[in-house]
Amino acid sequence: MRTRLANRSAHLLLAAAAATALAATTTACGPEDNGAAAPAASASTSTDASDGKESGTGGTDSGSEDSGSEAGAGADKGGDKGTGEGGVGQSCGTNDLDLTLTPKSQAGGYYQVTAKAKSGITCYLDVNTPSVSFGSKPEGVASPVGQGGEDPIKLSGSAVAYTGISPKTTKEDGGVEFENVIVSVTDEDPNPAELALPEPAVVEKPIVTNWSTNPGETVPVIV
Repeated sequence: MRTRLANRSAHLLLAAAAATALAATTTACGPEDNGAAAPAASASTSTDASDGKESGTGGTDSGSEDSGSEAGAGADKGGDKGTGEGGVGQSCGTNDLDLTLTPKSQAGGYYQVTAKAKSGITCYLDVNTPSVSFGSKPEGVASPVGQGGEDPIKLSGSAVAYTGISPKTTKEDGGVEFENVIVSVTDEDPNPAELALPEPAVVEKPIVTNWSTNPGETVPVIV
């Protein structure tokens, strides 16, 4: 009898020990498993959030740069327009014009200068008479003769204006030979144009006409 009770007590102790070990194992594994899963989910969320934030920041920067670029382009276009098509109403400077010189045989020989606005420019010849000189000395400066004249003359596209220059108005021999003539729209123009003559010309008491859209009015003669 005692042997059976002892065996039974031993079985109960073994069962209790096994239950205690199982409970301990379950308790130890559960928190560790849960703890390992939680950091993994947290890291994934953090990465996603970080990616989203970086993407948003990049979008903001991109928009800012695009807006700045467009604004800059608009300013550049506006600047170009101000010196080109937007120059409507401005006075012509010599550097706004394409000037060409053509020798003519009338009135003993003279030079016809044609002025045309450069591409994209609209301007006005506000001053009736161009400033013309052969060389830098006073005796090479052409005197206005008052022929022709329209004030102001609008130059744009294919519109042109003419002036006539006679290098020599005296009948006596003499004068100084020049290979170029200096033309500008005003005496104070900082960018005069130097036009090459087709061949050297003897210059003495030169004269120049006013600007005109009619080339027939720009044949220089002394009245």
